Amino acid sequence: MTAQPEHDVVPPMRTLAELRAALRVWGFPGDSEKFERELADADLDDLTRVREITQAYRHRVLLRCDPQAMAALMRSTHDVAFELGGKMAERHAR
Repeated sequence: MTAQPEHDVVPPMRTLAELRAALRVWGFPGDSEKFERELADADLDDLTRVREITQAYRHRVLLRCDPQAMAALMRSTHDVAFELGGKMAERHAR
């Protein structure tokens, strides 16, 4: 499992090398390998696709850096369904 560093800084991710380093430390398990596979499979002349891939994995690192985002990801389906049910009932009562 990937070690989870302190949640008080966002690692630099301005270059592919920095993004690779951030994924190794901050990424979800398997992210680094998946990133490399997606990048290898992409046509490097298709800059839009390369940008989409790098932005997606950069976003995953940013999620890991945000304690609130991680707490939201860790919530159970039951907990989320219960909260949504309450909000819908409240809205319906108006």
